[in-house]
Amino acid sequence: MDIISSLQRQLQSLQDRIKELESENSKLSVQLSNCHCQKSKGNVEATPVLKEIERLKLVGDGGENNSKETSPGPEMRMPPRFHRRYVALKIMYFGQRFYGFASEAQMDPTIESEIFKALKKTRLIVGVDKKEMQYSRCGRTDKGVSSVGQVIALFLRSKQMETSGREEIDYVGILNKVLPNDIRVMGWCPAPNDLSARFSCLSRVYKYFFWRDNLNTQAMETAGKKFVGEHDFRNFCKMDASNVHNYRRRVMLFEIMPCSESFGGDDLWVMKIKGSAFLWHQIRCMAAILFFIGQGLESPNIIDMLLDVENMPRKPQYKMAPEIPLVLQSCEFEGLRFICSSGAKQALCEHLKKECRSYKLQSAIFHEALQNCFFTEADGLLKNDRIKRREPVHVPIMSRPTEPSYEERRAKFKSAAEHKSRNS
Repeated sequence: MDIISSLQRQLQSLQDRIKELESENSKLSVQLSNCHCQKSKGNVEATPVLKEIERLKLVGDGGENNSKETSPGPEMRMPPRFHRRYVALKIMYFGQRFYGFASEAQMDPTIESEIFKALKKTRLIVGVDKKEMQYSRCGRTDKGVSSVGQVIALFLRSKQMETSGREEIDYVGILNKVLPNDIRVMGWCPAPNDLSARFSCLSRVYKYFFWRDNLNTQAMETAGKKFVGEHDFRNFCKMDASNVHNYRRRVMLFEIMPCSESFGGDDLWVMKIKGSAFLWHQIRCMAAILFFIGQGLESPNIIDMLLDVENMPRKPQYKMAPEIPLVLQSCEFEGLRFICSSGAKQALCEHLKKECRSYKLQSAIFHEALQNCFFTEADGLLKNDRIKRREPVHVPIMSRPTEPSYEERRAKFKSAAEHKSRNS
């Protein structure tokens, strides 16, 4: 009984001491919040009083005696206080192995998922709540599409307050050390808190690369100029009638020009398209129609016919151009100037040169294999050799079956919703 009474007195004494310490901590907290030196500090650790309270609570709750060192679990650790600032990051990525930029599709890997892994690993963010981070992205590029100028914005850990002149964290250098080789941060910029990487963007520029072959690039350029201006592009996109109700978009620029690359007597060319915003698969649909024109299978006037949605409310069925040659080149914002440290820039340039050399090396190996094909004898006795492959017959775009119109899709959604409501 004496032992029990003694333990009870010790427990009561500890509980009284906790109350005293909590009262003392409350007074100190008030003093600390009014202290000007607090505002200049970037990171305030837990006070000795708080640590003492934690230790006493552990003993008072019947935990292990503090003579044996206890490693604090996640629930016992207090997250350090740190300053944050709203930052825009300029991102490049080679999209071939990714299931698009956005991670909402539940497919892995995506560029976004890799970026957030790097942000967590470097502890530039705490938690996973994108709303709390005020996260936004400029372009939601699809599977296989690349970029050299994607922009995202979010709150990141910072070394300084707005009024401080301290050197900032090297966001570019730190992130590029942990990102995969086909993703890199190109620069960062302080951003106003009301910036939306999606809605504050003034314009986006896409490039689509292609081999000229026998294409009539002059006819393609003439046709492409018809896209410039504000038009309804519902016949040049994959329609998402449940979420998108306005298909008017403004194209500011269309150019077509040769690049500096060539192979086997063929030149690499590129289409450059600048617009305020684009619909789902819009660039790839535009490119597909232009390739028909370049092959002489369609007249440049087909662009006018497809843009006339009054007379052509339903999109003809056609296959869009492949995704790999498409690149989001740049996103324009008012007042944003992207920067990085000299060390990070040098490391970035060296990395990109290394990747270029690596792909050139792979190209050389495939070219070597191609050269060796010429030394392989063809067997004229094989039956396959006598089979003549039929060239695909082009069906004129205006003669093809069409997809449902926007109004028909909306009516179908409404009917399905009413049917579900009646049965529920």
